[in-house]
Amino acid sequence: MTTTVDLDPVQEATRIAAQNDAFRRSILGTTPVADAPQGQFVMTRGVAELGLEARLELTRRVAAFDAFTNDSDPHGWHEMGVIDFEDTTVWFKVDLYDVDYTYGSPEPSDPEQTRRVLTLLLPSEY
Repeated sequence: MTTTVDLDPVQEATRIAAQNDAFRRSILGTTPVADAPQGQFVMTRGVAELGLEARLELTRRVAAFDAFTNDSDPHGWHEMGVIDFEDTTVWFKVDLYDVDYTYGSPEPSDPEQTRRVLTLLLPSEY
């Protein structure tokens, strides 16, 4: 297995972005993504209070999101996005943890050593 020490920063960012994209696309569960990295999808209380239909639509939009720019994604990891939903701005953020969800991943580009937590939140909850 290649470690991040063996990768140049561009290769590492490309690998992490592809893994984050696969994980986001897999959250709906209706279209499994082969070999999607492991992780959890959570939302804050503010997002949960928007109601079931809003949560479903936001989940669909997160899974389909591809509007990453150099300004919104400076590291190229596809780890954060902004969704405008009706009159509400919602963010999503992917954090990379070790396999016990205790610390940051020791090798973020290695799916065997990394677990993702994708959080859907309101900016006021950050």
